[in-house]
Amino acid sequence: MKPNRRQFINSALMIAGSSLLSEVGFSKENTRSFPISCNQYDWITFYQREGKDWFSDLDASLADFASTGLKAYEPGLNTVEDVKKLLPLLQKHKLLMPSVYVNSSLHEHDEGQKSIQTVLSIADALKTADTKIVVTNPSPIQWGGQQNKSDAQLTEQAKNLDLLGEELKKRAMTLAYHTHDIELRAAGREFHHMLLATNPQNVSLCLDVHWVYRGSGDSQIALFDIVKLYGKRIVELHLRQSKGGIWQETFGEGDIDYKLLISRLKEMNLKPHLVIEQCLEKTSPKIMTAGEAHKVDLKKVSEMFASLL
Repeated sequence: MKPNRRQFINSALMIAGSSLLSEVGFSKENTRSFPISCNQYDWITFYQREGKDWFSDLDASLADFASTGLKAYEPGLNTVEDVKKLLPLLQKHKLLMPSVYVNSSLHEHDEGQKSIQTVLSIADALKTADTKIVVTNPSPIQWGGQQNKSDAQLTEQAKNLDLLGEELKKRAMTLAYHTHDIELRAAGREFHHMLLATNPQNVSLCLDVHWVYRGSGDSQIALFDIVKLYGKRIVELHLRQSKGGIWQETFGEGDIDYKLLISRLKEMNLKPHLVIEQCLEKTSPKIMTAGEAHKVDLKKVSEMFASLL
């Protein structure tokens, strides 16, 4: 991947052009800072390590969440029923929901149309929640599999992603494209095509910093090239840190130079929504509870990103 990546990015820069990059990002009226948020997935990983199920008693789980001082929650939503169950609990625990993560499958036509309608029905159910950002990571052909999507499937996916973003914009919501490591395979063809083949006014970027870093072979060069290419499309960051390639229990200093990232975002006059996603993997340290770790995360992110808040 490394020998071809530079050539691909240089070509993409020529195609994208500086005029395209300058057209996106939050408008001035939307640059107000959302509270620092936290995704549900990292809590799921902490709870699993402790032999607990985050969803078995969501009321108690969200009480644990709120006890850390976090004021905003980014859930993963699959159905309208998920929204209906969640909204009263958020109100009870005085938690905001500026963004949500919604699954989609967009690389086949029929399934893509169904998926778009599901996401839009969820968006409609969120009207009372003042949710502004809908994050989606179009599903791979098979989770954990090695099969890459065909050119025809990538074309279909980009078309559907753009359509979904256009419809969400009518609902005063921003669609933010998210990736894991899979999309960076094969010269990053899926990742780059989703951004080059969609309208920046319809599709923004949720930069999951560590997945881009890991998906590029633990490369900060790759990460910051992507920031250079698509920085103006970033409306949200998923924040995670590792040391020696291993996800840590808490956010802080480590493999990724977040201070440099903050500097680059400031140069572009961007204030993306900040979402903590400090997940655990098998080799992560085992010292803190979920609540203890997230109190540290909130403090560290507040301090490090103070200039963007």
